[in-house]
Amino acid sequence: MTGSTQVPYLLRAARGEVLDRPPVWMMRQAGRYMKIYRDLRDKYPSFRERSETVDLAVEISLQPWRAFRPDGVILFSDILTPLPGIGIPFDIIESRGPIIDPPIRTQAQVDALHELDPEQHLSFVGKILRTLRQEVGNEAAVLGFVGAPWTLAAYSIEGKGSKDYTIIKSMAFTEPAILHQFLSKLADAIATYVCYQIENGAQVVQMFDSWAGHLSPQDYDQFALPYQQQVVRQVKAKYPDTPMILYINGSAGLLERMAQSGVDIVSVDWTVDMAEARRRLGPAVGVQGNIDPCALFGSQAFIRDRILDTIRKAGNQGHILNLGHGILPGTPEENAAFFFETAKQADKLLAIA
Repeated sequence: MTGSTQVPYLLRAARGEVLDRPPVWMMRQAGRYMKIYRDLRDKYPSFRERSETVDLAVEISLQPWRAFRPDGVILFSDILTPLPGIGIPFDIIESRGPIIDPPIRTQAQVDALHELDPEQHLSFVGKILRTLRQEVGNEAAVLGFVGAPWTLAAYSIEGKGSKDYTIIKSMAFTEPAILHQFLSKLADAIATYVCYQIENGAQVVQMFDSWAGHLSPQDYDQFALPYQQQVVRQVKAKYPDTPMILYINGSAGLLERMAQSGVDIVSVDWTVDMAEARRRLGPAVGVQGNIDPCALFGSQAFIRDRILDTIRKAGNQGHILNLGHGILPGTPEENAAFFFETAKQADKLLAIA
């Protein structure tokens, strides 16, 4: 463990300090674009084995840390990981994604769900986070992550990923009482899980409501926002100083609503200009993002220009540089390395520019 006692750079940004450059990490930075990860995946083909075996998950979480030294090291896991702990089994099929069978469709199924006991059901997550903190010390912030209630409900009710979410939306519009009950149970479980991650070393926690961008604003206000707030309220009651980030894919129309969740930082995708996001969110809310992941297939000059443009627009307070979504398979590793190097020299590059 490093002997350093300084506050991790990413944590300083998340707490709103004025900094010379933004901290940087990438969503899905541990993953398929790295050869070292693909080799390990070939050896251990089951995603759940990779993410729920302590030594494997630690190794995968640290692969980008060793390669690129990002300012954040995120737990290698999945948003569905806590579901079996409340009574919803799932599997992840490599070519098809998550499968939940039987899906949650009835009042009786919702009634049968139980409270989450993280020590009983998720102790491997605690061990992974404690090990990551030992490995990186204060040289990087250790990030935990969870799914938000609407997105976990969408997977659980659809039974898999979906393009149009007809089954959960049909439930929302015809049997809203069942769905609200399910969302509230999920919110309580997720809040418990976030607190468990913090207690075991997570210094910042990102909540993914990946599929809330498929909701109309009025449905977001009914089925997503109140349950994000339920999670944040319970976590902040216990750990008011631990920053929380909210990410939604396709969220340009929802930014102001995301800020109402109570999180400290809104993670912005690439479909909104960063300067516009700043104006819409106001100075009290931090921002994360928002480079198009496909930019990393461009030339290094192009990547550098995009990074500096984003940093200029975000300003020097409360910004964490990231992609607007996860890094894509096939991204050249040397371009990922260049992304991190450029971000870390941004203050010098901006001074020259």
